[in-house]
Amino acid sequence: MKASLKDIFFRRRLAEKDTGMDSAGKKRDFSRQVAFFNRYSLLFHALLSCLYVLIIESFSRRSLLDALAFAGGHTFAFLFNALIIFATLSVVYLFRRRALMRIIISSVWLLLGIINGCVLSQRVTPFGFTDFKCISDLMTMTDTQYFSKFQAIGVIILLSMLAVSLVILSIKGPKFQGKAHKLRAALLCAGMCVIMSTATTFAQNSNRMASYFSNIAQGYLDYGFVYGFSSSVMDRGMNKPNDYSRETIRQIASNVAHAKQKKASFHVAESDNVISDSTDTEQPNIICILLESFMDPTQVNFLKMSKDPIPNFRALSDNYTSGYLTVPVVGAGTANSEFEVLTGMNLRYFGTGEYPYKTILKKTNCESIASDLSKVGYGTHVVHNNGGNFYSRANAFSQFGFDTFTSKELMNIQEYTPLGSWPTDDILIRETQKALDSTPGQSDFVYTITVQGHGAYPTEKVLENPDIQVSGAQTEAQNNQWEYYVNQIHEVDKFIGNMVDMLSQRDEKTLLVMFGDHLPTMGLTEEDLQTNDLFQTQYATWNNFGMKQKDADLTAYQLLAYNMQQAGIYEGTIFTYHQTSDYDVNDKAYQNGLENLQYDILYGKRYCYNGLNRYPASDLQMGVDETHIYNYRLNEDGSLSIYGDHFTNWSRIYVNDEKMSTTFVSDRQLMLSAENTAKLEDGDILKVCQVGSSETIFRSTENAMMYHKAD
Repeated sequence: MKASLKDIFFRRRLAEKDTGMDSAGKKRDFSRQVAFFNRYSLLFHALLSCLYVLIIESFSRRSLLDALAFAGGHTFAFLFNALIIFATLSVVYLFRRRALMRIIISSVWLLLGIINGCVLSQRVTPFGFTDFKCISDLMTMTDTQYFSKFQAIGVIILLSMLAVSLVILSIKGPKFQGKAHKLRAALLCAGMCVIMSTATTFAQNSNRMASYFSNIAQGYLDYGFVYGFSSSVMDRGMNKPNDYSRETIRQIASNVAHAKQKKASFHVAESDNVISDSTDTEQPNIICILLESFMDPTQVNFLKMSKDPIPNFRALSDNYTSGYLTVPVVGAGTANSEFEVLTGMNLRYFGTGEYPYKTILKKTNCESIASDLSKVGYGTHVVHNNGGNFYSRANAFSQFGFDTFTSKELMNIQEYTPLGSWPTDDILIRETQKALDSTPGQSDFVYTITVQGHGAYPTEKVLENPDIQVSGAQTEAQNNQWEYYVNQIHEVDKFIGNMVDMLSQRDEKTLLVMFGDHLPTMGLTEEDLQTNDLFQTQYATWNNFGMKQKDADLTAYQLLAYNMQQAGIYEGTIFTYHQTSDYDVNDKAYQNGLENLQYDILYGKRYCYNGLNRYPASDLQMGVDETHIYNYRLNEDGSLSIYGDHFTNWSRIYVNDEKMSTTFVSDRQLMLSAENTAKLEDGDILKVCQVGSSETIFRSTENAMMYHKAD
């Protein structure tokens, strides 16, 4: 029976699918399709760019409908984002393997969008270029709230698969067969650069696109991830102020000196343009405490709690100087709030989403509260129950001029939060006290950083019998998160009370300043808060020498200047500049002077120091305790016990400068396994080191011991 024409056509198409051949046995020819896409490649790129922006915004907003709303409601911004991607796709014309280059460029943009979506699921601040500099920090924190080992393995597998696919495509993928017009391609790329520069200038000058995001999260929402991320790549560091010059800086210094004469008893050293005062021999200790993710939960409109979670903080706020504090970040970015507090500098003048700890401070020293107070005889210390290398803090605190830094590697931490994610903060009381005791007869500045309130917060119920019951959120999972957070903040409040008790028992004048670095990552909106401001936290103080209560709402970069002024301490270029102003953040002249001083100190000629390096980096000492080895003993199981003092979970035994696997027994005993002990030879040198991430040795025992089998 003869087959119908339909059956013959179907079998022929099936054969072509299976063999890749046409009915005549010839290889199928896609030249027409390729020629079509080559001829209209610019149109193809334009459509592709719009599609990529839509996909990226869907990941960033975690909703296709919200991405479509962005395209409809912010059409200019949507098309501008597409123009940026279109400009990057023009690079493909420089290569013959155009398909490969399109996939590489497309993959980069899509991966960035996916990463941003993942980041926003854990914090409020979107992904920026500077976050790449924090990857080494995150890699030391597997199996925490940031990501698990399985997630890390999954990411590595996916990236490996992508890399393999690109390698295969680079070997076997198609090549452009037409005539390569390299000059034309180069001119196209150069032209796109000119177009992008011109378009950006026009868009920013016409206020269609913002040149600065006062709220980074909102900026990314309003102007798109592609534009926001690109801004973080291109806009780094500080731009030179238009009026920056030696004369400008001298005029600022002169104005400060004149204003200071009206505000306090002081003198200006002839060799410097900064304040040099505070001759009182009874200068107070100053304790500044960063309270991680700390806020007053009663200011969340929808929350209901069984009792006040922060009675100690509230009592201090009612009786001592306190107020709201405007910080530069929300949900994450502790180091940036910290930077503003310690330097008095405004992060607004840096690039989008920049972390100065990871950029300029990697290579440049910076005047800070530590270096200023060191000039008048203070000992300066940092205490923090997290890793010394996180946010590159060990380096930053050296650039700031601190004397010592006690990180978790130098602490015998035994207590952790219910999830086991973070150490509890009670250990910081003892460590702060040790820092104060390390300089007898000397006033001290101690900067203490807490961590217990850090997210993320579990959606499942973890606390069976919480001290404070919490309700009011929309879902049970959200109630569980808030209940966990509120109870951890309640524990931090107990820490505050105990810290005040410890300081009260010391016969020393003391000023205590505490502040929240940012709001927690809880998906809060401005409408959820009594303050209607996601960038407002609170600060509170305490003192034992009669400072009057003078409440004021401040920015993070004004906090220490204001409180030192109340204590009669006038020190430092930036801090004294604030003290001789009215703390009016909307005063253009005030902000212009601040911008010039910041630029001069970090990027300029340092006219304020007469061109000298007056505040060099310090030789930072890790910890205040000296560690020693006293003796060792061979155990019955063949292992070796080493005895000494001030050992921690981060102590490691080194044999001839080679790190060995070490078991922590107590703060006075470590053990070397029987397997490694059997390898020891007479004359081997034993010592103990405190080891941080990236194999950084923070401190070693003051002595070493020589091993003898006969012993």
